[in-house]
Order: sequence, then structure tokens, then C-alpha cells
Amino acid sequence: QVQLVESGGGLVQAGGSLRLSCVASGGTFRSYTMGWFRQAPGKEQEFVAANTWNAWSAGTTYYADSVKGRFTISRDNAKNTVYLQMNNLKPEDTAVYYCAAVLGSAIRTMRDEYDYWGQGTQVTVSS
Repeated sequence: QVQLVESGGGLVQAGGSLRLSCVASGGTFRSYTMGWFRQAPGKEQEFVAANTWNAWSAGTTYYADSVKGRFTISRDNAKNTVYLQMNNLKPEDTAVYYCAAVLGSAIRTMRDEYDYWGQGTQVTVSS
């Protein structure tokens, strides 16, 4: 059983930056694809970014079009942590951000493809 704990959310002005962290425990971290999703009030949960790792290529990343060029997902296998660096934040980025994990090394973008979830961290961007 994998446990995920997010941190780093908060209130920021438009144009500002935040870095979210998600610490995993209970599994072999490098064996998991890690993803970030978000859910804004009154909206469905949506994919934000995913990161995989493998021994021969150091893995790949994939982003939703809405965050491409502004957000960066990365991971530190030694710390069992995945990060989401968010720059040039916009009011429409306001949401609860969730970290998710699924065993394997393929990019996953659908909510139902992930097996483990964190509790979420609130990000609020003021205009």
C-alpha cells in the first residue's frame, strides 16, 4: 500500500510561483508513474502532469496543454518525492491539487488509471 502526502499549496498572486511536493511511502518509488491532477470548484478533476522513471532513459514527462510551458514535474527517487513547479500562475489554476501513483513506467493521464492518491493541497491564485 502506497501512501502519498502533498504539501506546498497556498495563496499566490497571478504571475507568481509555487512548488508542490508529494512524498510517497510504502512502495518502491522508482517503480511508479507519478501524476498530478487538480479539481477546481464545480468542475471535474483534470490531469495536469505525469512523470515516469526507468533505468535506461531516466523516464519521461507529459503535460496538459493548459499548463505546458508553465509547470514542471520532476522527481527525486532518493527522497521518494515528486514535485510540481508552477510558474506564471493564473487565476484559472486555482484548484485542489492531488498527487497520484500507479505501478509501472508508462505515462498515464486518466484518473481511473491511478491506484493511489494523496489528500490534496489547495492552490489559490488571486488576480
